[in-house]
Amino acid sequence: MRIFDPHIHMTSRTTDDYEKMAAAGVKAVVEPAFWLGQPRTGPGSFTDYFDSLVGWEPFRAAQFGVKHHATIALNPKEANDPRCRPVLDLLPRYLAKDGVVAVGEVGYDSMTPEEDEVFAAQLALAIDHDLPAMVHTPHREKARGVERSIDVIAESGIDPGRVVLDHLNEVTVARAKDAGLWMGFSIYPDTKMSPPRMVKIMREYGLERVLVNSAADWGRSDPLLTRTTADAMLADGYTEDDVDLVLWRNPVEFYSQSGRLDLSDTGTGDATFAGNSILRGGS
Repeated sequence: MRIFDPHIHMTSRTTDDYEKMAAAGVKAVVEPAFWLGQPRTGPGSFTDYFDSLVGWEPFRAAQFGVKHHATIALNPKEANDPRCRPVLDLLPRYLAKDGVVAVGEVGYDSMTPEEDEVFAAQLALAIDHDLPAMVHTPHREKARGVERSIDVIAESGIDPGRVVLDHLNEVTVARAKDAGLWMGFSIYPDTKMSPPRMVKIMREYGLERVLVNSAADWGRSDPLLTRTTADAMLADGYTEDDVDLVLWRNPVEFYSQSGRLDLSDTGTGDATFAGNSILRGGS
């Protein structure tokens, strides 16, 4: 089994997670830029963070044969902080880098006017840089947030087939499908979406344009839930080819639109990055 996790925040995970993910069949990941866990105090913090997404994290993943790509953006939560707004001027520098396969996460957290402005500006950047876009839907007022997101996407002029609307659920999936968007589902231990619910959604809406991710981050989450969902699909009667479509070929198709997706086998890569390694204990 080969698994591509199209949305996982490995910055907040341990190196042991990479090892366990590789053993479970995860061969590729995309890490979207997101919030720090506490308020950032200025754009310099983003520079170091973005550098790690295109440098240290690909190195760390490669030690276990996992291919790592990133998406870059000012995330919705921090779009409301005026100290972070200058990051918009920094984004073009990173959106031009080879390992960046989309603009994201963009979208809504609290659906403020500031988020409206930053969302629209970053969809414009996606068009300018010929990149897909990953749109975060709010955890509160989900249905209204999805409707508002779809309106902004339509107003931007971006091809809906180049946009994934993420963190969907049973209430919002039909609207995203009707709009011609890719449908993203985050599988979590207690919230968002569970493997059994995900299987039921696929039975009702099909497998086309479905992206299943773990979105594992700072909070209680599980980077192996992509594999758990794959196993649940098989237990429900889906074929291995169906699983491969959802867990591999669909994310490959979506992110290949960037022209930068590189899934070539490069082994475990270099032993060090900028003089640092992940080895400990005298190894």
